[in-house]
Amino acid sequence: MQIFYSGCVQGVGFRYTAKTVAMGFEVTGIVRNLPDGRVELIAEGAREELAAFHDAIRGAGLAGFIRDESVNWREAKNEFHGFEIVR
Repeated sequence: MQIFYSGCVQGVGFRYTAKTVAMGFEVTGIVRNLPDGRVELIAEGAREELAAFHDAIRGAGLAGFIRDESVNWREAKNEFHGFEIVR
């Protein structure tokens, strides 16, 4: 699952919160700021787990910062170990 978040999503603890939320799910992946002001999140895991993780991000107090999000589902590449913030 790849999600691009836009809105006031940089400089508000978005990446740290996403990483903290990820600890409660069986997912791996990354979250990073993009130069255009968006945040990109890539996560791998079971589809049901990913959907719950996606919902939990909004429920963790981030919904007010998100103006829009674009979710793309794609085949997992098993390239991640844990869930990390990428700079």
